[in-house]
Amino acid sequence: MTELSRFLKRIANTNPQIKALSVKAYEDLLTMNYRLAVSRTLPDTKLVFFESYLGRKYSCSPRAFYEAMLQDPRYGKYRKIWAFTEPEKHRDLVKKDPDTVLVRYGSREYYRYLASAGYIISNYGLPHGVRKRPGQVYVQTWHGTPLKKIGCDVPRQNLSRQEREYTDRKYRAEGRQIDYMPSPSPFYSETVKRAFRLGRQATLLEYGYPRNDSLFTAREEDIARIRKKLSIPEGKKIILYAPTWRQEDHVAGEGYVYRPALDFQALYNALSGDALILFRTHYFIRENLDLSAYKGFLLDVSDYDEVNELYLISDLLITDYSSVFFDYANLWRPILFYMYDYESYREEMEDFYIGIDRLPGPVIKERRDISEDIKELLDHFVPDEKYREFNRDFNPCNRPCAAEMLEEIFDGI
Repeated sequence: MTELSRFLKRIANTNPQIKALSVKAYEDLLTMNYRLAVSRTLPDTKLVFFESYLGRKYSCSPRAFYEAMLQDPRYGKYRKIWAFTEPEKHRDLVKKDPDTVLVRYGSREYYRYLASAGYIISNYGLPHGVRKRPGQVYVQTWHGTPLKKIGCDVPRQNLSRQEREYTDRKYRAEGRQIDYMPSPSPFYSETVKRAFRLGRQATLLEYGYPRNDSLFTAREEDIARIRKKLSIPEGKKIILYAPTWRQEDHVAGEGYVYRPALDFQALYNALSGDALILFRTHYFIRENLDLSAYKGFLLDVSDYDEVNELYLISDLLITDYSSVFFDYANLWRPILFYMYDYESYREEMEDFYIGIDRLPGPVIKERRDISEDIKELLDHFVPDEKYREFNRDFNPCNRPCAAEMLEEIFDGI
């Protein structure tokens, strides 16, 4: 199946007609694999299936739920299945827990476990052709409080009516299958209800976001361990730069590529003596970045699985339209919004859920050197009323919640 999918992706770039046919052929193949698995299995109430970012990472709320289960002996009889695109990179999970099984994303074994799991926990969505079976519980955690519109809320004026209807049906189908969604705020609850057209079967657990548990429980020794893991020198200030993707950065046949927006040379000249930058691209970006010119100052952490560990060691976050700032604000640390292309990006995304006047930090809407802005925030930041209001609205549940949610999902176990 892997070779076929690669072939279909290659020919999909030739013209729209071939693209439509290749997508349909690929989707039909996925559906066939799943239906075959369904015909041979029944759901097992002691089997839990985990997946994060389409198998790319061991992270986010699925990871938080998994680790909460490992810490509670009441879940000792459950088998845990993790799906990864590169399972060999995560063999340590099996060493820690003999009841954990790793499968390759998209393989026949993957579909067999999806069909037989009693519980499915994903932060992205059920794969094409997969439908929740009677007896299964589906926990859709999503992957962040959205600034950009998602799901059925996106107007998609640049698509044909047929494409809009197809996308809308896909999200509505997802919404009808969701049993539980964690929610960090009333704003988030109302947004996902509408964006996924959640059915009556869906329960919103509005007492936190499991993936943020570590932001409230981390100790000084945890922070020291992460810094050591990344070989960060003592005394250095840490700046996390996490921009999102842009549609204009898509290259046919390659996917999304990164086009530099920050003046790295100016930042190096101004800050390299006292600070370093952790550079994390969106998971859509698949290219390897050459940062050798800034060795020791600019570190690519795009492949680092758990972004919360990067939050914990960072003194400042720089982002644009990525949802990372909603989570980072739980730490009450400075955030700088470098929105140099604000007007064009807002038009491209067809508007945002909230206005930039509500963002918890300075907003820069022009392409320029931001070295002095960074220094000012590192030296003089104090949370103001706008920051406090932001957290009241979007992060009111400032405590660990994964264990509590698991009890409700597993019906009191």
